[in-house]
Amino acid sequence: MTKIALTIAGSDSGGGAGIQADLKTFQELDVFGTSALTAVTAQNTLGVHGVQAIDTEVVVAQIEAVLNDFTVGAAKTGMLFSAEIIEAVARTLRNYPRFPLVIDPVMIAKGGASLLLEEAVTALKEELLPLASLITPNVPEAEVLTGMTIRTVEDLTIAAEKLLEMGSEAVVIKGGHRLDTALAEDYFVSASGESFLMRSPRIDTEDTHGTGCTFAAAITAELAKGVSIEEAVITAKHFIHAAIVEGLAIGQGHGPTNHAAFRKQRAAVRKEVELIGKH
Repeated sequence: MTKIALTIAGSDSGGGAGIQADLKTFQELDVFGTSALTAVTAQNTLGVHGVQAIDTEVVVAQIEAVLNDFTVGAAKTGMLFSAEIIEAVARTLRNYPRFPLVIDPVMIAKGGASLLLEEAVTALKEELLPLASLITPNVPEAEVLTGMTIRTVEDLTIAAEKLLEMGSEAVVIKGGHRLDTALAEDYFVSASGESFLMRSPRIDTEDTHGTGCTFAAAITAELAKGVSIEEAVITAKHFIHAAIVEGLAIGQGHGPTNHAAFRKQRAAVRKEVELIGKH
């Protein structure tokens, strides 16, 4: 039986992030991808050159069109842009039977452009995070959501616990922005008490555009197959590590990752990710 996932996110005209990255990732992990577009960006590897939000009614209509027809196994949100869109997405999802929901709290593009209006942060915390099966902030996003500074692994664990208190069933904080270490360390914790650190070698590359979207999409694809949150997060770590290692070297700035790399190097890449504290 074909598994189906839904992404609710913005478009990246450069193809490395957003809806485009999500659908590529779903396809690579043998899941049929559906989508609801929240915004259109004029974007490439050099940055975001324009943003146009989609009318809220149209965002809702897209979600309803998918959920009224398809049996969606899991969904993710990416760039939601405004409080109005966040509130509408949350309200719409509450009208349907629950399925795993991954919240990637996209706030800032790789080039520094803001992708979430300031007043939308409150709506995100109050309306959407309580619906989440998992939230996947990077370090800067986790700092905004928790109001704390994150510098060490201990900080990661404290921030993750604070985020759990906002209502999500689980949290994984991506540590790639901690440039003071030779390792990329991501910390997972669930409300049921499981926690572990995922550690991989840091890759010396600028081709990291769309890593957050791709990571969250890989988790969503696995959840759509019925995999546990813990195992979905581990597979996604392997997926994104492979995608970064085999970067495409295209564009003049922060290039996209290689979404096909995991399929080609599935066995080899698993040897490069260390799990600490996983039982």
